[in-house]
Amino acid sequence: MNDTHLFGLPLEKGRWIFVLSGLIINLCLGSIYAWSVFVTPLTEYFMTDLGKTVTAGEVLMPFSIFLAAFAIAMPLAGKYIDIWGPRKTTIVGGLLTALGWLLASTATSVEMLYIVYGVIGGAGVGIAYGVPVALATRWFPDRRGLAVGLALLGFGFSAFISANIAGILIPMVGVMDTFRIFGAAFLIIILITSMPLRFPEPGWVPAGWSPTVSASAETCECNPHMMIRTPTFYGLWVCYFIGCLAGLMAISIAQPVGVEVVGITPVLATALVGVFAIFNGGGRPAFGWLTDLLRPKQAAVISFLLIAGASLMLWQIPSRITYIVSFCILWGCLGGWLAIAPTATARYFGTCDYPRCYGIVFLAYGAGAIAGPQLAGFIKATTGGYIGVFPYIVVLALVGAVIAFFLMKPVQNQK
Repeated sequence: MNDTHLFGLPLEKGRWIFVLSGLIINLCLGSIYAWSVFVTPLTEYFMTDLGKTVTAGEVLMPFSIFLAAFAIAMPLAGKYIDIWGPRKTTIVGGLLTALGWLLASTATSVEMLYIVYGVIGGAGVGIAYGVPVALATRWFPDRRGLAVGLALLGFGFSAFISANIAGILIPMVGVMDTFRIFGAAFLIIILITSMPLRFPEPGWVPAGWSPTVSASAETCECNPHMMIRTPTFYGLWVCYFIGCLAGLMAISIAQPVGVEVVGITPVLATALVGVFAIFNGGGRPAFGWLTDLLRPKQAAVISFLLIAGASLMLWQIPSRITYIVSFCILWGCLGGWLAIAPTATARYFGTCDYPRCYGIVFLAYGAGAIAGPQLAGFIKATTGGYIGVFPYIVVLALVGAVIAFFLMKPVQNQK
């Protein structure tokens, strides 16, 4: 191990390779968000090729199971990032992720997809996902939010890239061979990019940098048991949940809102979802930078006010322009929470036991991912239209802003 150089570069420059590695790994892990591209081809495959009757809802279920397994595996795997190290943890997660895709290519029933794609693939993503975040928080104490946001950029952009690749491959080779190609590609890419991963020496800081007095005063090195006894944890967890719940309520209905509320064509609405995905990816480094520039509380309040404003605008003035602007903001703010929460966890609770601490905080994302689409569907069914979802998002966002303002504050300030 070279203590002064990485990849032939000084540590301060070489560490950026880890951010690039995290971005590439997350491009593979985030392919779950392209699942909607597989729904119709899978339904046709089961009904036409296998002669089985399936519904679109049944074919959507692997997506929900995947997200649940992802959210559960993340905190459980947290301690192994320190025990195994980032390289081995990423390899284990990458192998399971690839295995999920490869086994999905052999599925003869939707129930088999629930296990091989949903549980195995989702667990693999949950294990590997925490590594780029942990690397960024330790290698970049000076630019933590930006580094985390850039590493997670791949997860947000993945839907745009993998959906387009799948859209090309499925008509060419079929849906099952597309699963196989994706699985093989992910296996190779993740194994290669995981090889150089390692944490810095304990106590390492960039040359010439020292934490500001205010930042040092805000940080309290906590383990998970200490963390969950603080009001800061509950404030952060609830805000993370509300941010993901509100964002995913909107995201899950982006295409039908475009078609049914503002009257654009299904083709254009689908194309715009790809544009929104770019904002989802870009929101991560943008809000990461903002969290560095200000503080987690201020970044959280800004995010919630943007969510409330975008939802209010679309609710009161539904048009093509407000639809596009509102959903760009909503997707960007959801991506932003994937940078605000991990950065806030490191800033408030330290990095000594970070993987386990953030794993517990990340359960808020899993809860929001499961509840958001379900709540949006329930509101649509009870109100008779998708536009009825947005006043609820406004209220949720305003509640989140109040909670962030009063509870997202340094642990040591509460003693």
